[in-house]
Amino acid sequence: MVYLSCSTSKLKLSRSLPLRLTRLLCIATANVFLQNQNATTYNLKPLNSKISTYMRNGLVEEAQKLFDEMPHRNTVTWNAMIRGYFLNGQFQDAVSLFNHMTERDVFSYNTVISGLMQCGDVDGARRVFDGMVFRDVVTWNSMISGYIRNDMIGEAVQVFDGMPLKDVVSWNLVVGGLVKYGEFGLAEEYFKKMSIRDCASWTIMISVFGNAGRIVQARELFDDMPVRDVQAWNAMIVGYIENGYVEIAEGLFQKMPERDFESWTQMVAGLVECERVNDALKLFMEMSEKCPKTWNLILLKLIRNELTREAHAFLEKNPYRDVISWTNLIVGYFRIGEVDSAVNLFESMPTRDTTAWNATIFGLSENDRGEEGLKLFMRMKESGPSPDKATFTSVLAICSDLSTLHLGRQTHAHIVKAGFGDIVSVSNAMVTMYARCGNMDSALLEFSFMPSRDVISWNSIICGYAHHGNGEIALEMFERMRSTDVDPNPITFLNVLSACSHAGLVDQGKYYFDMMRYTYFLQPTTEHYTCIVDLFGRFGLIDEAMSFLDKMKADGSEIPASVWGALLGACRIHKNIEVGEIAGERVLDIEPGNSGVYLILAEMYLSNGRREDAGRIKARMKAKGVKKQPGCSWIEVNNIGYVFLSGDKSHPKCSWICNVLELLYTEIETQFPKPRAALLQQVQVP
Repeated sequence: MVYLSCSTSKLKLSRSLPLRLTRLLCIATANVFLQNQNATTYNLKPLNSKISTYMRNGLVEEAQKLFDEMPHRNTVTWNAMIRGYFLNGQFQDAVSLFNHMTERDVFSYNTVISGLMQCGDVDGARRVFDGMVFRDVVTWNSMISGYIRNDMIGEAVQVFDGMPLKDVVSWNLVVGGLVKYGEFGLAEEYFKKMSIRDCASWTIMISVFGNAGRIVQARELFDDMPVRDVQAWNAMIVGYIENGYVEIAEGLFQKMPERDFESWTQMVAGLVECERVNDALKLFMEMSEKCPKTWNLILLKLIRNELTREAHAFLEKNPYRDVISWTNLIVGYFRIGEVDSAVNLFESMPTRDTTAWNATIFGLSENDRGEEGLKLFMRMKESGPSPDKATFTSVLAICSDLSTLHLGRQTHAHIVKAGFGDIVSVSNAMVTMYARCGNMDSALLEFSFMPSRDVISWNSIICGYAHHGNGEIALEMFERMRSTDVDPNPITFLNVLSACSHAGLVDQGKYYFDMMRYTYFLQPTTEHYTCIVDLFGRFGLIDEAMSFLDKMKADGSEIPASVWGALLGACRIHKNIEVGEIAGERVLDIEPGNSGVYLILAEMYLSNGRREDAGRIKARMKAKGVKKQPGCSWIEVNNIGYVFLSGDKSHPKCSWICNVLELLYTEIETQFPKPRAALLQQVQVP
């Protein structure tokens, strides 16, 4: 039975119409209304579903067109469009459509709150929340989840505490959020207050206790669970594995009533971690669902434990292999220093993707075989897949190490053509390449045109100026960096201190060292201490350098060989043989095979007429079997690189080079009179 209020005034009927006719008109109007309602409901459901499908598949324009063409729309239609806009990153369109809605339900508000939180508009989400007349528990949960997503755990807890009614999802959200941000004590406190728990509640705390090493408490919670799902079992197994109780984890694994993919992979990974490789592979073969993805996880675990050869042997015997497997093995061989094995594996690959090429080029670069990496890059351009940003970054790094400016410029041109010029990581590599190749103008030009900069960008340009002796400009760039929203890191201050050292800015060096510690609260490393000692020693402040070392000892820092080495170098320049002896002996205590220290000490003794001490140092060096490493230098002429070793006369133009050097010596003697023997001591003719 359907009742319809039929006011004659609303229907604008004449009072003179008979009552029977009035009733007939009301019934007819009711029938038409119901027919329209049924038709609209019937037609809208598939259309609304179609909009949702379009949006899920990224077909926003198609969804918009369908929405615009619909003669009737209900709240579900509008909600589907708003949710779809958020799903596809069109946040402004979603908000605009929400503002144009004439009727909204609670789902409309919840969708917008969740979407705004997802895109980081916390204030907008809060305004929508505050403007709601009625809120359900999903509304409150959306706010909690959004605050946690945006790193505002305090606000999330505040909203949770103000909820009039909480469900288990609310509790799990706040406990999980507290765990995420390291508030383990507070998470445990809220867990104890929970009036209702599900499997997820227990599993969160089992993971917390397991990660904290409180495996006994984790097991107590596990045993107290009224019902356990597979995630709870997995969390307990992971807890045992991470705390070194692999055997107990194995026993628990065997008792599991049901296992999923994670159960098997975690157990296999645990066996690999404790180097029970055969047991891990045996368990892998028992898995009901074996696939390359599963095998690659195991393979990666073997490689990370430096069991690359074992992984390779197992891969050869099993059919579960793809290009990812081969690439992981290449990376593994490079990691353990077996470069030839990695290259041979690359050459034997049946198919190679961009990642395989990149891994090999990068591996050659990291193992001091950059020239081979460049040749491989040439092959890749001719017959391989198209280079990507990782390829160009690796090639630019090789150009930086080999100081091949010509090839670096060519690579820059390829980058621009390929459309990678605006990518920050690639631009950073270009700045570094130009700086290391001595072209600071091009480095600054590339830096200036970067659309956005991160800390690596600033470090690259500061380091370039510092290494080229432009300390004042390096410090100026650092001050410009501080005026941006990019905070300096330890590498930044290492470059700044290096700039101060090269430019002789002693007071500024001390100022920036204190800034690092007390303004940015960064702990100095060995390299920072070395820079400060080098700064003091370079300008003859040996006593101040020693006082600085005493402070290091007082702070509980162990003085490394590099710091003593910097002090020794300063003592050599300023002829402070007493402190030089102390510094040299400290270095040899730590690095008895350091040939340079023996030679510096012997030279210092000879310059002070202490021939017996010099002979004693040389005899000590010989007795320990330490040999002097030959000096090495290289130069690029007409786009060709030439490498020279000290004492090496194998270059075909060696005689011609020596004649040119003789002419240079003669010119130097003419301009700056100085004994020829002293010149020959400083410059060794090959």
